[in-house]
Amino acid sequence: MKSKLYILLFAGISVLTLSCKTASKLYEKGNYTEAVELAAKKLQKDPDDAKLLTIIQSSYRYAVNDHESRIRSHAESTNELKWEWMYNEYASLQRMYDAIYKVPSVLNIVTPVDYSSYLVTYSEKAGDVRFDRGLSFMQQYDARHPAGKQSYKNAYREFQAALRFKPGNRDALQKMNEAYDYAVTNVIILPMQQYGGYVYSFYTVGGNNFDDQLIRNLQYSSGNEFVKFYSAWDARSQHIRTDQVVDMRLATMNIGRYNDYKTTRKVSKEILVKEIVIRPDSIVKEYGWVHANITTTRRTIASNAVLQVDVRDNDGRWLWNDNFAGTHNWSTEFATYTGDTRVLSATDKQLIDRRAEFGPTENEIMRCMLEQISNDAQYRIKNYFNRF
Repeated sequence: MKSKLYILLFAGISVLTLSCKTASKLYEKGNYTEAVELAAKKLQKDPDDAKLLTIIQSSYRYAVNDHESRIRSHAESTNELKWEWMYNEYASLQRMYDAIYKVPSVLNIVTPVDYSSYLVTYSEKAGDVRFDRGLSFMQQYDARHPAGKQSYKNAYREFQAALRFKPGNRDALQKMNEAYDYAVTNVIILPMQQYGGYVYSFYTVGGNNFDDQLIRNLQYSSGNEFVKFYSAWDARSQHIRTDQVVDMRLATMNIGRYNDYKTTRKVSKEILVKEIVIRPDSIVKEYGWVHANITTTRRTIASNAVLQVDVRDNDGRWLWNDNFAGTHNWSTEFATYTGDTRVLSATDKQLIDRRAEFGPTENEIMRCMLEQISNDAQYRIKNYFNRF
């Protein structure tokens, strides 16, 4: 029992020593704000710790001097973001106040200043600046200008920043949504076609229509918040502005036929054909050769498909294209023979006993090839649009 008590006591002393040492290290490195926050947290458990009380007093004094010095420096700056910088300094000061306020015994010793009114003032100023910057970006270029998309993306980011300082502000939220609508690139995926007409609906991947599956995958894993993918039907029904069009044509769809490659080989084997018993201890064995012809058939089906993808803008100008190939190869082997069965090896018998197999159906072959094409197309189309 005593040993357990000593262990618990030692552990408690170790934790206390470590916490004090950590706060001391932060103080020694000049990280005064972090030292105050950590010391205040530890003092909630032990408000009479003399070392931590000394650290928090000194750290708070130096931290206030550092932050107020930076605030004065920012105030003299001509940079329009100075209000935001000043807000961040006041936010650090307020965090120290909040941390100390949770320890009433320390509150009377350190007497921190409440900077909450400053946060309100400078959050308003910082938010207004971000809002004005967003408006400026929106006015730089028309949405149809080559640089317009990037300008509206910048505006969107500015309005996002404004909302961090002015949460729920209706004007900033409205402008942010407006900027996003212009910044986003709406991509319309047209139904896959063959040269001469649309592809039949039985061209599917995993039971889903090829186009729908591709669009769904791109929608859920585009990797770019400023690119949205739509089917032609969705774009029309939702009145979506078309920025770019993906045109897919199945240039090649060759479903192979059976091809048989036959090879014939002769096999021979010397076997015991007769035993003549002259007397019990004398037997004469006669050997002879037996022969067979084994014909092995290797049956194959080789199929291939090529999808051509073109990306154009809304005016029909070509932007990018690529080809995506899918292949499917199937094969089986079986054999027949003429001659003496005794010459056949175990492997030969297995091939001879194997029945001629039928290959996969056309739908299964197409499904496999389109699955390859779909995976490759999704990856490379996504990479192309991630450049935006």
